[in-house]
This record gives sequence, structure tokens and C-alpha cells, in this order.
Amino acid sequence: MGNPHVLVIPFPAQGHIIPLLELSRHLVDHGFKITFVNTEYNHDRIMNAIGVKEKIGDQIHMVTISDGIETLEDRKKPGKSSRAVLNVMPEKLEELIDRINGSNGEEITCVLADQSIGWALEIAEKKGIRRAAFCPAAAALLVLVFNIPNLIRDGIIADDGTPLKKQTIRLSPEMLAMNTKQLLWVCPGNLPMQKNIFELSVRSIKSVKVAEWLLCNSTYDLEPAAFTLVQNILPIGPLLASNQLRGSVGNFWTEDATCLNWLDQQPPHSVIYVAFGSFTIFDPTQFQELALGLELCNRPFLWVVRPDITDGTSDAYPKGFQERVATRGQMVGSVAQQKILSHPSVACFLSHCGWNSTIEGVSNGIPFLC
Repeated sequence: MGNPHVLVIPFPAQGHIIPLLELSRHLVDHGFKITFVNTEYNHDRIMNAIGVKEKIGDQIHMVTISDGIETLEDRKKPGKSSRAVLNVMPEKLEELIDRINGSNGEEITCVLADQSIGWALEIAEKKGIRRAAFCPAAAALLVLVFNIPNLIRDGIIADDGTPLKKQTIRLSPEMLAMNTKQLLWVCPGNLPMQKNIFELSVRSIKSVKVAEWLLCNSTYDLEPAAFTLVQNILPIGPLLASNQLRGSVGNFWTEDATCLNWLDQQPPHSVIYVAFGSFTIFDPTQFQELALGLELCNRPFLWVVRPDITDGTSDAYPKGFQERVATRGQMVGSVAQQKILSHPSVACFLSHCGWNSTIEGVSNGIPFLC
């Protein structure tokens, strides 16, 4: 019998792909064969980033399935992508599994799927394949999802996940409080997306029960109350590429390495690092206020400005801003964030506090502005 063959499928978003690729690299180090599944759209973005092929090598076989979205305009429509995850991708994944198992290669030994797309685990169970669920976020998120029936029963949320009133809740006396207006699935102004995320969350409660292992990109030291409350969650984090002195992989944009040279020239603990993940969109006013705030603070800063970070304009900077901050400010499209956060010049992290950013900052002892 050959090496175990694991089919890995993330939720189609950068923050889910990066930790699962890192876990895949760990499995390769232990002799596993990995087939990694992305949507065609995300696959092209990842593979077009400079240097990614050298980081992945030949050990991880990257394959694609369709999400059924034909145009970029459709992809931007509220709820379109999250609906595709529910309606289109399951059939495509099942076809892929049948194709792999019907070929001359080694059959799939285990499906390792993002916890938020539990239908992949259901497909694996139907085909008699072993199953592992992976949560790329905090264990507290899993505890929250598992408590959805209780939240509905207690009148905290409606059947569609909408909070019935703004309040603060605790899932256990030891866990931190949560604001109901900031629950995982709540998307003000985007009800189609909220409906789809809530439906995925509800379905994952059932799907995760068929998993033989429930893995989480966290550690007991960060969340003892959550791991105590749901004891079958296995902490395997933090999954950081810096642990292996190799760059992370899965970024949708080519990383700008020149900013590391700029950081080398700054005093220790002097630079404000500013980054808001792969989804955050600012309207022009918000973007300009942030820019002016960075200018007024009169400190060196490194600001990650994605090509699509602003809504409705390609040149959203305040007039003359780039010239005024040229001697102490750097604006870049994408960076190797783990390398930035481990740099001695970085003083603090202005962040949207996505889980990957949180554990990367905490692991390097960096103070946060949230």
C-alpha cells in the first residue's frame, strides 16, 4: 500500500486557503500525498502569484473545480459566491473524487475539508472515505456554531440567524462576551450573504458529526474555555509558515518584498503595520480618513492597500497624501505578513482582526489596534 492520499478542500477564500495549505505542507513532511482543491478562479489567482510554484513544489497536486460563476460582475453580486458554495461545488467535488478514484493513481484515503463546507464530509461518508474537518478560525467560532439551536431556542436569534435584539451574550461563564450584532453570519446590508453563511453554519453542525477528527487552527493556551466546552476539538495551531523558515503560500496577490528592505532602515519598534485582510472594502470617505489619520500620527507606517480595497474609485488617496508621507510611509499591494510581523521594526498592528492575522500578531508579541 502506498502513502496515504488526502484530498484537501478549503472554503474558497484566502483566509481559509492559507492555513490549509500550511497544514498540507506538514502532512507532506510526514509522507502523505496531497491533492488540494481550489475553485478555478482562486487557483488562477494563487498560481499567478510570483514564487508560489517554488513554495509548493511537486509534493502538493493542485486541482480545480468550477463554482459555476462565469463573470467577475456576477462574482461581485451579494450572496452569489456563497450560494455557489452550496449549490454548485458539491456536485463538482463528487465528480472529482470519482475521477481520481477511477484513475490509475492511488485512491483517496481521507477527505480533509473546511468545517464550513460540511457537505464535503457528507460526500466522503457516502463514498466510504475517512473524514477530517478543519476549522481555520478560533475554537470559539466552532462553539458558537454548535450553539445555534440554543440561541434560537432562547430567543437570541431568529430562525434565519438575525439577532432579535442587540445584546451581549456568553456561551459559558468562562468565555469572553459576544455582541449579537457581530455574530459570524451577521452581514448588515447583505441579507443574501447572511442567509447563505447561516445556512452553511447550520448544515455544518450536522456534517461535522460524521468527521472522525475535528481540527482547529488554535491552541489550548489561547482558548482554554472553548476547548473545555467542546472537548473533541483538537488544537493543532498556530499554523505559521515562519515555524519552518519558509514563506506562507495561498496569497491572491504577488507579495512586495521591497518593503522588508525599507523596514530594515527603520528604528526598532517604530513602524505601524496596517492591513485589513482579503475581504475588507472601504468607501472613499473611510479610506481617506484612515489615510489622514496615518499622516497625522507622524509615525512611520507600512500600509497594505489591495488593488480592490476601495469601492468606486481607483485613486482614493487624499490629494497630495502620497507626496507628504513619502519619507515615512509605504503603501504596498501585498506582503508576506508573517515576515512583517516578526520584523523588529514593527511596533503595532492596525488590523481587522481576522483569525490568521490575530494568531500571527499574537505569536510575535505584537500589540494590536483593532
